[in-house]
Amino acid sequence: MPPAIDARTDADLVESARAGDASAFEAIMRRNNRLLFRTARGVVSSDDEARDVVQEAYLHAFTRLESFRGEAALSTWLARITINVALTAQRKQGRMARRELALDYDDPPGDDSQENSMALRTSSGDSPDVMAERSQVRDILQAAVENLPAIYRCVFILRAVEDMSVAETAYCLDVSDDVVKTRFLRARTMLRQSLAEQVKPYLQSTFSFAGADCDAVVHHVLGALRLRGMVRSH
Repeated sequence: MPPAIDARTDADLVESARAGDASAFEAIMRRNNRLLFRTARGVVSSDDEARDVVQEAYLHAFTRLESFRGEAALSTWLARITINVALTAQRKQGRMARRELALDYDDPPGDDSQENSMALRTSSGDSPDVMAERSQVRDILQAAVENLPAIYRCVFILRAVEDMSVAETAYCLDVSDDVVKTRFLRARTMLRQSLAEQVKPYLQSTFSFAGADCDAVVHHVLGALRLRGMVRSH
């Protein structure tokens, strides 16, 4: 049975956590686990590494709760800490320096209407067939996102998957709003190219019309033609 949803506000949870309330710590984690895992996954290259990063990020944040002033949402504050922890882990392994993720570019920002047009949201209540198909699409998309360079993958996950605003994403990554917009547009372009290549093998099987559907049409039309005397019966 899933745990009951804690109705306390983030401010109340922080206050209770500062007083050592275990339930407040648990509520904060359950409320932010998915966000932080996805945030970590935007930097590191495996689920196991991401889990380690999330655990370390929570420990880092919870031992420094006094520094949380509410200038950003608690979730955004935690996401920024998670990125810093992930980058530290990557640096220790010689994989990435912080400057790589924060590197600015001279490219002009893209059009806002384009930048905001790719949010990954799905509806509920779909049939099992639709859910299975969506699962396949999700796996293909996830693989494509994983192949993005980290500076673009992280922005894409925060903007498109977690639906963070440009300002929130910029805060998490410690970059400008224009850098977020440019990187998100580049990520989308890279994904389009990658997905186009990945779906090629499946194109021949799209809109298939075989098996029972094909048989039904053949039988129906032949029957109608026989009634009109246009074909001979065997």
